[in-house]
Amino acid sequence: MRYRLLLALWLITDLLFFTGSYVLAYFLRVGWIFSSNFPLDRFLWATISAAPAWLLVLATTRTFSLTRNQQSLRNFAYLAYSALVGVAFFMLAYYFRFKGSFSGISRLLLLEELILSAGITWIWHILFDFFKRAMLRLSPPSFPTLIVGVTRESKALIESLRRNMSPFTPVAILDAHGAKEKEIHGVPVRGKLDLLEETIRREKITHMIQASGLEQTLNLLSACRHHRITYILLPSVLGIVDRDKRIEDLEGYPVTVVRPRRSEILSFFR
Repeated sequence: MRYRLLLALWLITDLLFFTGSYVLAYFLRVGWIFSSNFPLDRFLWATISAAPAWLLVLATTRTFSLTRNQQSLRNFAYLAYSALVGVAFFMLAYYFRFKGSFSGISRLLLLEELILSAGITWIWHILFDFFKRAMLRLSPPSFPTLIVGVTRESKALIESLRRNMSPFTPVAILDAHGAKEKEIHGVPVRGKLDLLEETIRREKITHMIQASGLEQTLNLLSACRHHRITYILLPSVLGIVDRDKRIEDLEGYPVTVVRPRRSEILSFFR
């Protein structure tokens, strides 16, 4: 429920910031007056008409995903693309509704709309992401996560989740062969996998991350499906230690792809 309320707040504020950035662009271009040659009410009508379509395009890029890093260059590229589509929707809405005065729209106005909507949305998403993560981690956490396997990779992951205030909050650790540690970065090690069902029910687990025990994969998947838990597999379980891997679609089949390291710019084209 907490996440749904935050998501609803995020979507509503995005619409408000989108509209506000366009109004700001209007006054910067026209001046701080109400122009009779380019009426504000017509401009607002076109902006409000384009806003839902812009938000839909933004959602298709998975911008609102829990795992999305809002500060990344890739995320900004998605926001810029959505902003460009938003300007296109604005032009179409204005043209079909006020065709006679369409020629009054300045190209500089459209450019300012693009820059302001992309920039303001990016800044807002970064700020809201900090707020969202803090709220989702409040006790009890919204997404209590079970870690299966005590390995170097799982220890590094737990530390990263804690340091970055990830919405996925580790609350328990199980290991197929047991572990000497009683806790890892503040997360208690409960024991072996014979406590799986008990741990899931007691901690109200919503996500499970498997970090070792490849032979237990089918059992873990079965438990996740039975309890409607999201299952996540670390590539290291399969022996994949390279950081440059992705899940892609190969003629309708999901596959894991590991490619040679490339620059951040070239990653957009692979």
